[in-house]
Amino acid sequence: MTDTASRTIVRTQGRRAFAAFGVRRPGTRHPLVAAAMVLPVAALLMFAFGGWQAVVTQASSVGVMLGR
Repeated sequence: MTDTASRTIVRTQGRRAFAAFGVRRPGTRHPLVAAAMVLPVAALLMFAFGGWQAVVTQASSVGVMLGR
């Protein structure tokens, strides 16, 4: 039983540490917030490394395949 009690104490201290910095527990971020964080970086990388050309090529191929 003491092992379970010590794990509970450690877990509670971890929660307090996150709360002290105003951060929620890991893994609880809303998916839209995660997307808002990732999309600007993805767009920058796509622009920087010429990924836009690949997106346009794929989109036109799908359009041809669908008959447009």
